[in-house]
Amino acid sequence: MNKAEKQALIGIPIILLVAVGLAFAGSQGSYQAFGLPIFAIGVALAFLIQWVVFIPSFLKRTEAYFDLTGGLTYITVVVVAVLLRPSVGARALLLLGMISIWAIRLASFLFRRVRAVGEDRRFREMKQSFTRFLLTWTLQGLWVSFSLAAALAAITSVVSVELGLFALAGFLVWLLGFGIEVIADRQKDAFRVDPENAGKFIKDGLWSWSRHPNYFGEIVLWIGVAIVAIPTLNGWQWVTLISPLFVVLLLTRISGVPMLEARADEKWGGQAEYEEYKARTSVLIPRPPTDRE
Repeated sequence: MNKAEKQALIGIPIILLVAVGLAFAGSQGSYQAFGLPIFAIGVALAFLIQWVVFIPSFLKRTEAYFDLTGGLTYITVVVVAVLLRPSVGARALLLLGMISIWAIRLASFLFRRVRAVGEDRRFREMKQSFTRFLLTWTLQGLWVSFSLAAALAAITSVVSVELGLFALAGFLVWLLGFGIEVIADRQKDAFRVDPENAGKFIKDGLWSWSRHPNYFGEIVLWIGVAIVAIPTLNGWQWVTLISPLFVVLLLTRISGVPMLEARADEKWGGQAEYEEYKARTSVLIPRPPTDRE
C-alpha cells in the first residue's frame, strides 16, 4: 500500500466524522421522520448514493457517472427532505426549485463534456486504486452535504417564515450567479468545439473579465441559496451558513482555480499572449481588463 492509499484510508473516517458534526448541528430544530432528524437523513443519503454508484464505477474503472451522480444526489436529497416534511412551505419549494434547476443543468453539462472528451484526467490514476477512488466519492458526499447544508436546514426546519425580502434578495442573487455560470460554460463549450481554437485558451466574452467566471457564478448562486435560508435558521443551524464559505474554499483553494491555473501554466506558461492575458485579467471576480503599462 503506497502513501496515497494510506492517506485515503485515514481521510475517509475523518470525512465521516466531519459529516456527523454537520448532521448534528443541522438537525437542531429539524423535523423528524422514522425517529430521526430529516436533516441527518439527508446527509446520510448523500453519502449512501455515492457509495452505491462507486461500486460499479470502480469495477469498470470509470468516472463517467461521477458528476452526474453528484447532480442527482443534490436533487434526491432535497426532494426526499421535502417529501418527509409533514407539510410543505413556499420556502422549501423555492429552494427545491433553485437547487434542482442548477443541479440538472450542471450535471448534464459535465456529463456530456466527459462523454465528448472520453475521460476526466483528474481520475486517470486514482480510479485504479480502491481506497483513493472511494475517497473521491466519499468527498463528493461531503461536498454535497456542505453545499446543501443551509438549504437543507431551511427545508427541514420546524420554524416556518413566510417569503419576504430575504427570499426575494436570495433568489435574485442566485439568478445572477446561475446566469453567469451558464453563459460562461456555454462560451467555453462553443470555444472548445471550434477546430480553429485547438490548443488555444479562451479569452473572449466573460472570460475576458475573469479567468474563471463559471466558478464566480457558482459561488454567487450558493450565496443566494444561503440568503433564502437565513430566516428559518435557529440555534446550531446557523453553522450551516458555512455552505457558501465551503464552496469558496473548495473552488479557490482546493480543486477548482488552483488545479486549472496550474494546468494552464503548464500548457501556455511563458507564451507572451497568455502571460499578457493573465496580467490583464482577474483570477475570479469579473472586472474590465486592466491596461498593462
